[in-house]
Amino acid sequence: MLKQSLQQKLLQKLSPQQIQLMQLLQVPTIALEQRIKQEIEENPALDEGVEVEDDNDDFQNEDSTTEEQDNSDDEFDFSDYLDDDDTPDYKYQVNNRSKDDEDKQVPFVSGTTFHDLLRTQLGMRNISDQENDIALFIIGNLDDSGYLRRDLYAMVDDLAFTQNIIVDVKDVEEVLKIIQDFDPAGIGARDLQECLIIQINQLNDQDESSKIAYTILDRFFNEFTKKHYSKIIKRLDITEDQLKDAINIILDLNPKPGNSLNETSKIIQHVIPDFIINYDNGELLLTLNSRNAPELHISRKYKDMMEDYSKSKDKKEKKKNREALTFVKQKIDSAKWFIDAIKQRQNTLISTMQAIMEYQEDYFMEGDETLLKPMILKDIAEIVHLDISTISRVVNSKYVQTPFGTFLLKTFFSESLSTDSGEEVSTREVKRILQDIIDQEDKRKPLSDDKLTKLLIDKSYNIARRTVAKYREQLNIPVARLRKEL
Repeated sequence: MLKQSLQQKLLQKLSPQQIQLMQLLQVPTIALEQRIKQEIEENPALDEGVEVEDDNDDFQNEDSTTEEQDNSDDEFDFSDYLDDDDTPDYKYQVNNRSKDDEDKQVPFVSGTTFHDLLRTQLGMRNISDQENDIALFIIGNLDDSGYLRRDLYAMVDDLAFTQNIIVDVKDVEEVLKIIQDFDPAGIGARDLQECLIIQINQLNDQDESSKIAYTILDRFFNEFTKKHYSKIIKRLDITEDQLKDAINIILDLNPKPGNSLNETSKIIQHVIPDFIINYDNGELLLTLNSRNAPELHISRKYKDMMEDYSKSKDKKEKKKNREALTFVKQKIDSAKWFIDAIKQRQNTLISTMQAIMEYQEDYFMEGDETLLKPMILKDIAEIVHLDISTISRVVNSKYVQTPFGTFLLKTFFSESLSTDSGEEVSTREVKRILQDIIDQEDKRKPLSDDKLTKLLIDKSYNIARRTVAKYREQLNIPVARLRKEL
């Protein structure tokens, strides 16, 4: 049954300015420069640099004078048109992209990949045209680590359907063996075990340790990965020293041969801090990176254009310039919004970092991680009177430079943990102590999570075993069995 009714709903809708501010807040310093350049390219009414003459007040006065002049014109009131915000924003857009849509671009990267290197080596082999086509197909299916993750039966079907090459699995496997003989060693393997065995076979020095290493990888790979060293010693009837020499050879092998070329040409990325903390007469001094405070202003050319249009008294001329006026108004409004958003961004960044610095003053004075207080997003949000989501955007990708290093802001946030005395301490302090305990343990007999829990409890930290396991995983530390060394 259909029924009509009236009801009230309370909805919260973000304005274009708020959306723009939220987007700018999460942008780090290095990306902000690109964002400003992009805005300047898209909006000719926006200029960067120190303005020679600040005519903002005069510009506003001219608008008010113009309003008085144009009020006498009944047919077209310029000031009313200037203040008319009823025209939908989409009519000013080149396309239908929303203002809050993220502009994701794929960067173009040039250089030689290991796939190119393999194709070059393939060209030096004396093989048939069909084998060459199969080899190229295999190379194209290798992942970034150099592994062939596709099943050979599936590749046989693909070759038949896509390239009209009718072969069987044996033919493909024969060509794969040719590729596995290429550099870097281990390329074209179907799993880690095969990758390491290929590299062992290509070693020039095939001594006793190499032969033991091959046997371990071929027959006892599962025991090796789980570090069941006693089983391997017993089954191979070797000494612990012989096992240690063999394992050292295995550990020198490359588990990701496809990354070899990339690692030799790595680009070092420098972190640009958003904030800088220094000492000034025993007090902490916070400054915002100057790149976060660009000099932006409305283009003088666009101000002059608006002024010329406003002074025009010819009715026909005004109608003719109506489209131009709409364009100029939209560009100037967009520039003002962007300038205001940048200024609000600066104020939000500095107030948030100021609150963090004051909250963690002891830590920033000494640089000792054990002095970090428990701090969550809500604590800072209540101090600066902003929403938690806003604080999250600020700290997520921002860095602060201190006298003892440059750190990501979000690393200063941590939950609390109580001690026997009832004192609240930061979980980061507990993680630091846990890391120190594991670093100092006997690697021949590494400490289990139960023993780690007992040691932390002995240090007056009230902590459960599952919490210790969680912190250990967050520190990327494996379980005791996998930390064992000979």
